[in-house]
Amino acid sequence: MNKTILTLGLLVLSNTFMTFAWYGHLKFSQMKWASNLGLVSIILISWSIALFEYAFQVPANRIGFSENGGPFNLWQLKVIQEVITLTVFMGFTLVFF
Repeated sequence: MNKTILTLGLLVLSNTFMTFAWYGHLKFSQMKWASNLGLVSIILISWSIALFEYAFQVPANRIGFSENGGPFNLWQLKVIQEVITLTVFMGFTLVFF
């Protein structure tokens, strides 16, 4: 598979999990199973979700980084990641909030 497409796909997946981990818990109070959870429980659930963010983010950066044979330098990877973060967040906000 093309390293550019693979890197972008992994970054989208990573940011989807990141956004859900960071902001999804704000909707937990509306869910029956989570309405009485304390802060520690919410933090642990969010960390569990964020684990998947890292499982996609680290390979994306390693595959996409030019010094590892990828198509992007460090600056490009960071800018791409930020653009994807904003795009995913906007979609998440429109769908869930």
